[in-house]
Amino acid sequence: MTHQSTILIADDSPQGQTLLKKLLAGEGYNLVVASDGIETLAKAAQLTPDLILLDVMMPNMNGFEVCQRLRANPLLAEVPVIMVTALDDRESRLHGLEMGADDIITKPFDHVELVARVRTITRINRYRHLMLERAKFQWVVENTDDGYLVINIDDDVLYANPQARQYLGLSPDQDEMVAEPFLVLADKRYQRKPETGWQTWPKLPADSSPCYLMHPESASNRAFWLQVDLFPAEPNRSWIIRLRDVTKQISLQRDMRGFHEMVSHKLLTPILGMQVGLEMLARHAANLSTEEVTELATKGLKNVERLEGQIRDVLQYLNVGALVRAETGFQVARLAQVATDISMTLELKRVTVSGVEALREARLSLSSQAVELILREVLENAKKFHPRQSPAVDISIKQVNAKVVRLAVSDDGLILSPEQLTQAWNPYYQGEKDFTGEVTGMGLGLSMVASLIWGAGGTGRLFNREEGPGVVVELILPLAERMPEI
Repeated sequence: MTHQSTILIADDSPQGQTLLKKLLAGEGYNLVVASDGIETLAKAAQLTPDLILLDVMMPNMNGFEVCQRLRANPLLAEVPVIMVTALDDRESRLHGLEMGADDIITKPFDHVELVARVRTITRINRYRHLMLERAKFQWVVENTDDGYLVINIDDDVLYANPQARQYLGLSPDQDEMVAEPFLVLADKRYQRKPETGWQTWPKLPADSSPCYLMHPESASNRAFWLQVDLFPAEPNRSWIIRLRDVTKQISLQRDMRGFHEMVSHKLLTPILGMQVGLEMLARHAANLSTEEVTELATKGLKNVERLEGQIRDVLQYLNVGALVRAETGFQVARLAQVATDISMTLELKRVTVSGVEALREARLSLSSQAVELILREVLENAKKFHPRQSPAVDISIKQVNAKVVRLAVSDDGLILSPEQLTQAWNPYYQGEKDFTGEVTGMGLGLSMVASLIWGAGGTGRLFNREEGPGVVVELILPLAERMPEI
């Protein structure tokens, strides 16, 4: 659609307005009129016209002052202004130019000349707008996280922004020509998924479903996914390609599927046990001894307790974000007492705490409930993965800098494999090699810890001890208030 330039005619004389409208009526402009300086400024702010034909002699505010105010407004400073004036002296013309007019026409004016000047200035203004929009587009494309390319019908790359060059392993130099077609470049680093979606390339699939480029998983890196979207630039001549990193979204979908499957398994297992026991009682209660009824009831009660505990774990995991918010923060001075209370509950007899005295006045940027939950989950894991469920645990806290502390919990349990160390933070990951689904606990512990510390701006890692069997859970936690530099 052709752009229709808007011209604002500012003239207090109805005859002057009519004359200018008649002269420009056949040029395809959108013509708007204003009768004084105040109205001119108001309509200019409302419309941002492509040109203002501004009469100098107007009531309330003359054309010189109007022009000066237009140039002082950042939103209107670039709007072209042609002053139309009956003042033909040199000083008036210079004054008009000093106020910011782009051109000055003296009355009575040549009609053909006026139309020619208007036509030229509106054409230049359209070109200026086009260049400005192109510069904006180029800035956005050059600084976006998405990769953008332009290809022709032969799949030759005509343009690639810096991110696209990075994705395809090209030189970052924008002046360097891309010597190979897009698919050749893509096939060097990625696999095309799904294969059927790429058969009509470079045309869109019939169902407009997205196509992907996938870099396979390796020993050191997870799979990397790029969604490829295609937009026609010129029909059957060129296309714009957008490469968008969707690795997180695809990984999240995969993890959520696994999460849901494990939730279903965990909840259905005790329900099935309850169902079998109740069915036995319902059908054969009259023929069962008191001992047999008691045994079935006891098993059913244990399944109910297991189901309740697992439901609580799920709800706690889903609501873990609310625990991050701290009113005044957790006072480090309470760490030893909290660790002692949890150890007594878990029947852990060999737990030591160090480093508290040096940080007694410090507060962590986590609620007390969050810190207690973190310690409980880590200590439960230490007991669970110890060969005799009686680990020796050392809890230490140390200031790293003015903003964070290091909380480390080490035990003398098992040595974990690289997979276990990597996956332990994921929801429902079970570290036991022969996991059957009936291990006490749901595998939400460390993932819940991760959610808490990440939500507070901290980090965490898990590694094997160097001096013997056992692991160290290291948490870098932010302080609630600034402490003196050490």
